[in-house]
Amino acid sequence: MATNRDRDAVCEGWVVYILLCGDGTLYTGISNDLPRRLRAHDLGRTGARYTRGRGPLRLVYVEDAEDRGTALRREAAIKRLSRHEKSRLALAGARRRKLEGIDPAALRELRRSLPG
Repeated sequence: MATNRDRDAVCEGWVVYILLCGDGTLYTGISNDLPRRLRAHDLGRTGARYTRGRGPLRLVYVEDAEDRGTALRREAAIKRLSRHEKSRLALAGARRRKLEGIDPAALRELRRSLPG
């Protein structure tokens, strides 16, 4: 189950998001209804196959997108990044935008995982 209590208030419209999975991996996805999508991931039936069994899932990054096409292109670009680059992106995004729902403990875990 997700550990983010207030993430229903995160944002509206198309977004690109990154989840920190319980096994330490990062999952990138898009949604036009982030609270619904995060609940689907938590339930494990209608969320992405990748996240099933990898809980708890913690939201570490959210980026607004103009439309679905923009979100898909940005998702593809983020998926091409290394884990290190994705972690840096999440940390920079957290400093730039103080969003409800972003898990501070997960961000600390990401920070510790970075070299040097």
